[in-house]
Amino acid sequence: MKKTAVIISLSALAQETRLDIFRYLVQKGPAGASAGQIGEHFGLPLPTLSFHLKTLQQAGLLERQRQSRSLIYSVNFAAMNALLGYLTENCCAGQPQDCAIPRCETDNSMQDTSVNLKRSIP
Repeated sequence: MKKTAVIISLSALAQETRLDIFRYLVQKGPAGASAGQIGEHFGLPLPTLSFHLKTLQQAGLLERQRQSRSLIYSVNFAAMNALLGYLTENCCAGQPQDCAIPRCETDNSMQDTSVNLKRSIP
């Protein structure tokens, strides 16, 4: 994955609603969800939802397909894995067996990261 694509993907995810939508669709798996289901789940008006879905799709993170009268959105898992691969490419000096986290953690350990980062900045 090229650095410019990584920046575009991270920029798309660097907004609370879009990050929530992306994570929701990750949970839905390859089947995805219709725009109506997503809008109902988050209580978003259609124009707002369309804006966020379009941004995620333009970043290459979502795929869209028409099923009858519905638009179904799903995560582009190849793009997601490429992004994760880029971010962790040189983890532990290229020795992945030395990394402390051998799998994805599902707890909310990242919730307080901003507080910890603020404290560690001189």
